[in-house]
Amino acid sequence: MWFFRRMLRVPWTARKTNEEVLKETESTRSLMNRIRRRQAKFVGHIMRREGLENLVTTGRMEGKKSRGRQREKMLDGMTSWMGTKRVTDILSESWDRESWKDMIANAKGQGT
Repeated sequence: MWFFRRMLRVPWTARKTNEEVLKETESTRSLMNRIRRRQAKFVGHIMRREGLENLVTTGRMEGKKSRGRQREKMLDGMTSWMGTKRVTDILSESWDRESWKDMIANAKGQGT
């Protein structure tokens, strides 16, 4: 964001939000979408294998849960980003590589 501000010569005292600067440069935020796409590729890779990584990613661990608010699982973030309602949809789609690639390419992407 700082490079757009420098290109437009916006002083630090100007009360301009990052969204306003993005509108002026007619660009969008792309870093979060890039991170989510890489995470989705990794999840697809892990879900097609049977092993410890698969167990940890899906959250099927034995024992008691720790106290306090539970951490957000990677698959929960993937469901909101891809626009699906259930984690099982993601798990079933990951077995077919072509449909998984299409799912990643057509993800709605909530970018911030």
